[in-house]
Amino acid sequence: MDQRKPLLRALPAVHEVQSRLEVMEEFTEFLTNHGDKLYLTKLIREVLQKARENILSGRVEAEESQIWNWIMKMMQKELRKQKTSLCRVINATGVVLHTNCGRAILAPEVVDFVAEQAGRYSNLELNLENGERGSRYVHVEKLLCDLTGAEAAMVVNNNAAAVLLVINTFALGKEVIVSRGELVEIGGSFRIPEVLKAGGARLVEVGSTNRTWIKDYEEAVHSETGLLFKAHTSNYRIEGFTHSISSQELVQLGEKYQVPVVEDLGSGSFIDGTAMGFQPEPTVSQAVQAGLTLITFSGDKLLGGPQAGIIIGKREFIDKLKKNQLTRALRIDKLTLAALEGTLRLYERQEADKIPIWRMLTKPEDEIRAEAELLKSEIEELNRFQVEVFTDFSQVGGGAWPTEKLSTWVCAIRPLQGNILELDNFLRTTGIPVLTRIKKDWILFDPRTLLEGDIGEITALLDQWNT
Repeated sequence: MDQRKPLLRALPAVHEVQSRLEVMEEFTEFLTNHGDKLYLTKLIREVLQKARENILSGRVEAEESQIWNWIMKMMQKELRKQKTSLCRVINATGVVLHTNCGRAILAPEVVDFVAEQAGRYSNLELNLENGERGSRYVHVEKLLCDLTGAEAAMVVNNNAAAVLLVINTFALGKEVIVSRGELVEIGGSFRIPEVLKAGGARLVEVGSTNRTWIKDYEEAVHSETGLLFKAHTSNYRIEGFTHSISSQELVQLGEKYQVPVVEDLGSGSFIDGTAMGFQPEPTVSQAVQAGLTLITFSGDKLLGGPQAGIIIGKREFIDKLKKNQLTRALRIDKLTLAALEGTLRLYERQEADKIPIWRMLTKPEDEIRAEAELLKSEIEELNRFQVEVFTDFSQVGGGAWPTEKLSTWVCAIRPLQGNILELDNFLRTTGIPVLTRIKKDWILFDPRTLLEGDIGEITALLDQWNT
């Protein structure tokens, strides 16, 4: 008897497949994204046709009773293809500024402000007092100056762009002097030497990897020197037999030879972390007080806002930056500007505790432990995992405080069936992706970076394991 005929007869009708799909999470997500049942019907027909072709060609060896499971798995796979590429994830890694997950998340009221600007017209480049065209920078410039003590400020789309613009404006065809110990590379292979070259400058390296002195800079200064440049080594530390030049020393040298001094602060914090137990890091205000010509830093790291490159400093130099033709190519859009203004307003009102990254960085250990224990109790009820709670360390991430270890509590699990690599893949690819970290033979959930509702969604996802 031809074994293909029973399999073909076992194929369900379109309406039967749709009926079963309606109880699946993928179906709900599909309707949310597309809202089109006619398109869904088309997808079902395509899947059933593909199934028929596979059966007729002999590429399917299955029992009649397995056909339904086979069809539903095909439909799940097809529906997942229809999801938007950019999606929400649950960050259970304990890395607060997770570069791969978008770094800083915005405060809820900032999100609301961005949504309002996205769905309505705004005065982005309109002077409401005289009805004429205005500058988009006015929405944040005064805020940045008031918060940092700088004379002037402007914003571009990220910190790499900020450095590029500064170099192109003040050192095009000239030399930029940098310590060898500060020729950093950050994520995405962005390197200080390459960005200097892209900006049209010639790099002059001075000192050694671990020790640079002010005389090294001074001996390199001549008529072709465009800038003295200092890069904060935000993503690594050199310890031991070391010496580096302070911002104040470099400013004094710059004043002596009438050469601008620029510092890339990297993360750039408005808050002194030493009061919270962190290692000393220069704040943006402290950098301004050092007398630097220009300072650049990121908006989506320790500031806790959107991706942006912030430039503050002397007014005459900021004015020249604004006139550079690259400024238009590197400018930020209205949504980024809204997110930045909303975040800066929280600092203005001294409400930095509402900024998620600072709330996570300062989250009390007893609160973290309580959440780890709650997750443990919910997972234990599933009877599919070995579960423990123990101490571990979180990370700041994003190149900020790279050697800091934040004491934390984690909920650790291992499956009673299957292995942790299979479970890790399941958590990343089923439903709302859950990102964890693996330590030895445990999968760790760090509550430091969990948001409201995440624990329930993690438990619901784990309830689908091996079902």
